[in-house]
Parts: sequence; C-alpha cells; structure tokens
Amino acid sequence: MKVSEVNVVPIRPKDGLVAFASCVIDDSLYLGSIAVHTRPSGGYRLVFPTKVVGDTKLNIFNPISKSAGTIIDVAVAKKCDEIFGKCDEENCDDRHRDIDLYL
Repeated sequence: MKVSEVNVVPIRPKDGLVAFASCVIDDSLYLGSIAVHTRPSGGYRLVFPTKVVGDTKLNIFNPISKSAGTIIDVAVAKKCDEIFGKCDEENCDDRHRDIDLYL
C-alpha cells in the first residue's frame, strides 16, 4: 500500500484536536477529514470520520488491518512533525525511517 499526497491543515487546538489530514492511497483513493489528535505521551492519534444517523454511528472509512492503519499513521505523523516543527529534514527521516518499510 502506498500513501501519497499527505496534507495536514492545522487548526486552533481544542481538546487535543490539532489538525485535519488527507491522503491518497495507491494513487486511486482519496481519504479526507481525518482528525489528528495529540497524545499526552507524545505523538499523534488519528480519528477517521463517522456520521451519526439516529442512534447509529456509521464509519465513513476506516483501516481494516493494523498494517494499513500503521502505514497511514506513520505518513500523517511525519507530515505533522514537519508542519509543527518537531523535526528538521534530517531528524525527521531518522524518526520515521520505518515508513519506507511500508511504502
């Protein structure tokens, strides 16, 4: 699975929510409106969009496998670190070197 065109739009932080992300999977599928939350211990947690219809909560999209979720997490975290200045180009590549294993 290849994740490309990762975009992160920072927002005014509220209850841990710091940005919204989007990406393209395998040059074929666009995923948008992914909420990016900070973790108290550091790093980011992604929340995929849902819609509430009556009493039912529907997932719009969500990774099915742990490996797919990890690939998306790593790609978005790398972009967030670049945007929020938590790593420079050299340091960022070291922190997220495992992204190449998935892409």
